[in-house]
Amino acid sequence: MSKKTRVLIVDDSAMVRMILSKGLSQDPEIEVIGTAADPEIALRKLSQSKPDVMTLDVEMAKMDGVEFLRRLMPRFPIPVLMVSSLTERGGEITLDALDAGAVDFVTKPNIDIAYGLNEMLDDLRIKVKAVAKVDVSNYRKKCQQITKPIPRAAKVLAKSTDKVIAIGASTGGTEAIRQVITQFPASTPGVVIVQHMPPGFTQMFADRLNDQSEMEVREAQNGDRVLVGRALIAPGDFHMKVKRIGGEYRVVCAKGEKVNGHRPSVEVLFDSVAEHVGSNAVGVVLTGMGGDGGQALLRMRQAGARTLAQDEATSVVFGMPKVAYECGGAERLIPIHSMSKSVLGLLTRKD
Repeated sequence: MSKKTRVLIVDDSAMVRMILSKGLSQDPEIEVIGTAADPEIALRKLSQSKPDVMTLDVEMAKMDGVEFLRRLMPRFPIPVLMVSSLTERGGEITLDALDAGAVDFVTKPNIDIAYGLNEMLDDLRIKVKAVAKVDVSNYRKKCQQITKPIPRAAKVLAKSTDKVIAIGASTGGTEAIRQVITQFPASTPGVVIVQHMPPGFTQMFADRLNDQSEMEVREAQNGDRVLVGRALIAPGDFHMKVKRIGGEYRVVCAKGEKVNGHRPSVEVLFDSVAEHVGSNAVGVVLTGMGGDGGQALLRMRQAGARTLAQDEATSVVFGMPKVAYECGGAERLIPIHSMSKSVLGLLTRKD
C-alpha cells in the first residue's frame, strides 16, 4: 500500500477545521494528522508530527497567514496550501502568501455553499496530493526581491505586433510568470497569458505585475488589442482566444465549457494561437499540475510556432511542462531564470 499524504489543518474556525478534516479524510490516500487553531499550536504540531502538507487559513486573528509563512518557511519548509476567501483582502493576502512560499490555494465558496463546498473539497483533495511531492527546501534560502515600480512614462505601447508570445501556467505559475514578464523589456511583442486562477485574483495578479514590469500588464477584456509592450492575462472563469482581425490581433474573452477541467484553459488559448498566429508565435508552458495546454502546444509547433517548457528542476510541479515536452509540443526544457532570454532569442531566429 502506498504511503498516505499526511496533512495538518490550520484555521482559527472550529467549524472550518471540522469541514476540512472530514472532507480530506474522505480520500483514502489522505490522512489528517491534526488540526491547529493558531500558528503557535501549528508550530508545535509541525515539529512533533512532521506532516507532508499544511493547509493554512489566509486570515486568522492572532497572525495572518502571510506573517506565519514568513516565520515558518526558514524553520520548517513544507508545502503549504492557502485556504482563501473570495474577497479583495483575501485575494491580496493570498498573493502575498504565494510570494512568501505557499505552493497554491483553494477558495472558500461564498454563494452556493452546498455546491461550492463540494467543489472546493474536491479541488483541495487533488491539490493536497499533488503538492505533497513538491520540494520546498529552496524556500529556506529564498529572499524576496524588492522591485521598484516602473515609471508610467517608461511603458511603451506601439502598433500592432506581428509576433505573439503565449504563456500557460498553473500551480507555482504566479512566481514563474513574474520571473518571465519582469525580465521582458517594453519593446517585447504582445504577450497573452493563461494562469489558472478564479475571478478577482487575475485582476489583482495583473495589477501587481504591472507595477513590477516594463511592459503594461492588465487583465484582458474582450476585444483588447495584442500590442508591443502589452501583456494580457485571461480573466478568471473566462476562456481567452487570440484572433486576427484585419492587420491586428485581438483577444476574445468568453464563457464556455471547462477544458481539461479549467476555465480559462491553456489549451483554448494555444489552439487559437496555432490557428491565427501560426509561425509568428512563441508558446511557453510553465509549472503546473495536469496536462492543460500540452497537445495544443504541439499544434502550435506543427503550425510553425517555436515552443518551450519549464524544466523539472525549477518547476514547482512538473506536470504541464512534462506533458508538453513528452508529447512533442515543447522543443526544449528551459530553467525559469533563462526563459525570458530564450523566448526573446526565438523571436529573432527561424532555425
